Amino acid sequence: MKLHLENPASRNLITGHGAGYVAINHRRHETSLIVLPGRIVESWGMAGFDALVEEDFAAIRDLVPEIVLFGTGARQRFPAPQLLRPLIEARIGCEVMDLPAACRTFNILVAEGRLVAAALLIDPIES
Repeated sequence: MKLHLENPASRNLITGHGAGYVAINHRRHETSLIVLPGRIVESWGMAGFDALVEEDFAAIRDLVPEIVLFGTGARQRFPAPQLLRPLIEARIGCEVMDLPAACRTFNILVAEGRLVAAALLIDPIES
């Protein structure tokens, strides 16, 4: 699916997503990552949902977002509560949703000027 939204002040926007990828400012990414309005952190959550550890969420906390959108891939999956401890202790909200919903919500919050981090798990394409 392609998403189109005017890009205010050259901020990162998610311009598309599909099986095995997400496009940020029309650049295709095929591995999991964190997207903020002014930064992309690649190589996050590379081992997939089941391998996430508390340190993965501590890395998001260290980016100091107002809110985190956790896009869990093609389907919504909830992480164990102890994994979210770094965000909870820092009083950073976290919304868990599937990847398409996280992409749409990220663009809306960026357009509102919010400091949002989208932690996006990209499901590998099975052959």
